[in-house]
Amino acid sequence: MIKVEWLYWLVGAVFLAMAVQMAADRSNPKRFGSAAFWGLFGASFVYGTWVADKSAPAAPLGAAVLAMICLGGLGFTGRGTPTTTTPEQRAASAARLGSRLFIPALTLPLVALTCATLLKDVHLGGGLLLQSGSEALLGLGIGTLVALAVGLVLTRERNPVTALHAGRTLVEAMGWALLLPQLLAVLGSIFQRTGVGTQVGRITTHFLPDGSTYAAVALYCLGMALFTVVMGNAFAAFPVMTAAIGWPVLITQLHGNPAVVLAVGMLAGFCGTLATPMAANFNLVPATLLELKDQYGPIKAQLPTAGALLACNIAIMSLFAF
Repeated sequence: MIKVEWLYWLVGAVFLAMAVQMAADRSNPKRFGSAAFWGLFGASFVYGTWVADKSAPAAPLGAAVLAMICLGGLGFTGRGTPTTTTPEQRAASAARLGSRLFIPALTLPLVALTCATLLKDVHLGGGLLLQSGSEALLGLGIGTLVALAVGLVLTRERNPVTALHAGRTLVEAMGWALLLPQLLAVLGSIFQRTGVGTQVGRITTHFLPDGSTYAAVALYCLGMALFTVVMGNAFAAFPVMTAAIGWPVLITQLHGNPAVVLAVGMLAGFCGTLATPMAANFNLVPATLLELKDQYGPIKAQLPTAGALLACNIAIMSLFAF
C-alpha cells in the first residue's frame, strides 16, 4: 500500500535538497538564513509524521516553527541565482514546443483524478493500493512525479537537478509568503478553539432581527469577506463565521440547506481574498514575479469583480438555500 507518509517524506526531501543548494549558492548574501528556513520546513514534513502518530514529542516541531518565524520575519532569507536554463534557452524551447508545453500541466490533474476515482478501490497484495482517505492527496503527489517525468522527456532535459533548481527559483522568489495559506488556516483553527466564533455570534445575533433571513445571509457573506480581508485566507475565516452565524443561525434556526450555505459562504470569503494584501501568495507575489510597478495593482484590478461576486453570492444563497 502506498502511504501518504511517503508523500510527506518526499516533499520534505525536496525542500532539504533545496536547502543544501541554497547553502552552497554564494550568489545569495543570505544563503545560510535561507538554507536554515527551508531546511527546517523540509525537516518538519518528516518529523511531523512521527508527531501525528504520537511517537515523538511535538515541542521540537513547535520550536522549528518559531525559528522559521524569526528567520523570515527578521529578513534572514534572500534570493540566489540557481543554475538553470537561460531566458534565451527557455524562449527557444517554448517556440519549438508550442502548445505541447501544456501537456505536463494537464498530466498532473489527470493522474490525480485517476487515483482519486478509478484507483480508489484497487487492491494489491491483499490490501488497498492507495491509503484509504488519502487517495486525492496521493494522486496529487503521483501526478506531480509523472508530470515531471513527462516534462523532462518533452523538453529533452537529461539532468533532473535542473528541475530542482527551477523549483528553488520560485521558492526563493515567493519566500515566506509561500507558507501563508497554511499559517492562516491554522490561525482560523486557533480562533475557533478559543471561542472567537462563539463570541462573534453572540454580538451579531444580538443586533440581528429575529427571523430576518436576508439580513442573516448578507451578514454571513459580508462577514466571510471581511474576515478574509483581515486574515488573508477564506479557510481561516470559515470556521469563525460559520460557528458565529452560518451554522447556528442560517442552518439551525432558519433551516437553510447546509450544502448551499457553506459552499456559497466559502465563495463569499474568496471575494475577500481578491481584495487583501494579506493574501500575499495570490496578490503580492504575482506582482513581484511580474515586476509590476504597483505591487497593489492586482488588488485594484480585482476590486470591482470582488464586489460583483459578493453581491451574486448573497443573492444565490438567499434564493437557493431556503
